[in-house]
Amino acid sequence: MNREEKAKQVKELNETFSKAKFAVVADYSGLKVTEFEKLRRELRNNNAQIRVAKNTLLRRAVVSTDYEGLTDHFTGTTAIAVAYDEPVGLAKAIAEFAKEYEALQIRSAGLDGTVLSADDVVALSKLPGKDELRAKLLGTMAAVPTGLVRVLNGVPQKLVYALQAIKDQKEN
Repeated sequence: MNREEKAKQVKELNETFSKAKFAVVADYSGLKVTEFEKLRRELRNNNAQIRVAKNTLLRRAVVSTDYEGLTDHFTGTTAIAVAYDEPVGLAKAIAEFAKEYEALQIRSAGLDGTVLSADDVVALSKLPGKDELRAKLLGTMAAVPTGLVRVLNGVPQKLVYALQAIKDQKEN
């Protein structure tokens, strides 16, 4: 790889890190190509991607980004997974994959300028996703008016039952 290709790759990686909301550094040594492709497909479903690059290029690419703290973790065989919208989807996908395939080792991650450990990524993967949180919020918001309508409906309904009981009693 000549100097121009390296500069181009550093620029692409820098743009990737600049757009990313969450990045995970992992060691992929011992992972088969088919397994790596499976991980790549899974991440693509979560609006994320994974790339393999040389550590020196990664160190240059993270300069002046939120992920500058990850430079110490760029050693050995390094793969970088980045998410562009929500971090939980990427964390869930990569944590489940690492549990299934022990060859993939999560080293660290970066979120909003903070360096997270592998345990933090696993903890993040256990949180509900954006869609699940929205559904819970919508359910809570719908429950309040429904309960109010039931309460307000209860008073006239009891009055109607009382009037019906009086009518039945007078008929007998």
